[in-house]
This record gives sequence, C-alpha cells and structure tokens, in this order.
Amino acid sequence: MKIVFATNNAHKLQEVRQILGEKFEVLSLSDIGCHEDIPETGQTLQENAYQKAAYVFNRYHLDCFADDTGLEVEALGGAPGVYSARYAAMEQPAAASHDSEANMLRLLRELEGKDNRCARFRTVVALLEHPDRQHYFEGVVQGEITHKRSGAQGFGYDPIFRPEGYDKTFAELGADVKNEISHRARAMKKLADYLLNDKQ
Repeated sequence: MKIVFATNNAHKLQEVRQILGEKFEVLSLSDIGCHEDIPETGQTLQENAYQKAAYVFNRYHLDCFADDTGLEVEALGGAPGVYSARYAAMEQPAAASHDSEANMLRLLRELEGKDNRCARFRTVVALLEHPDRQHYFEGVVQGEITHKRSGAQGFGYDPIFRPEGYDKTFAELGADVKNEISHRARAMKKLADYLLNDKQ
C-alpha cells in the first residue's frame, strides 16, 4: 500500500517506516516532488497535523498522513507542547527553529529547582483520504524529564525523556525499543490498524 507521509525529517521517516513495516510504501515529501515549506500555524497538535496533510492532499491529490508531536511538561503547565520544535527560538529569536540542543537546554533550565519532572509525549496523526474523510489517531507515552542528557540515539528531546517503567532515556533505549513503546509508535499502530483492517 502506497501512502505519503508529509515530512522530510529523515529521523521521523525512518522511524515510521520501521513501525508500519513492509505492507506500506511510505513516501516522503521529496519523493513526490514537494519541496515547499509547509506552514504549521495551528494552535493544537491536531490542527498542525491536519494542516500539513491537507496541504499535500489538495496539491498532489494523494492519500496522505501527517503528524505533530508535543512534549507536555506538567510543572510548566503543559509547555512546550505544540511549540516543542521551536521552543528555544521563541525565547531567542536568533536561535534556529528545530534546534534540539537549544530546546533541551531551555527546558532543563526552566525545570531547575523543580521536584515535579512528570511529562508526556503526545503525537496526533491526521489521515486524509478524501476532503470529507479525515481520521485522527493519538498516541501518548508518560514519563519524566531527567536532570541531564543521556544517550546518543534518537532525536529531539529523547536524551532527557525517560519513559514510565524504564530506567533509561529514549536516547539510551535505542530505536527497536522506542519504536515499540513511543507516542509516535502508538499513534502509527492505530493508523496501520485502520488502513489494514477498519478501512477494508
């Protein structure tokens, strides 16, 4: 089954291809010749995911899904949330968006002295097969923010997020474990179940 994933993020693409398996041929934006910078101006993860999927569907007329993920930290009132990828840039306009190192440093700084380190990763996937057929799939993983970064695998906030029930961060656990338990894995498995079963 061929389907477009509205991303050019190599890490995400590899992760999703591993999660969905060989039954799906997952195409990236560059695979379909889409090199535009797709806007993400929504106020929620669902709005952003839909915006990206709709952009591709309306221009390329291909079944498409898109995701948006946020790290929601309890002691910060759910921040950075929908702004996770550009958290540092919001504080320092000169900082680059999607700068994982800068994002982690800001988050750790804001949690200094706080005992409550509870957090969760939440992913929302939007699937468009038709303008009137929109489907949403959510995945959540609970955990905590560590006091310092640990591990060299993964991306984003993985080196400072320890999932519930584990004594290692996502960046220490590695792709095989992360792809079984992560927020994105849980959302993508719901997507796969729909495409393979419910849709039939």
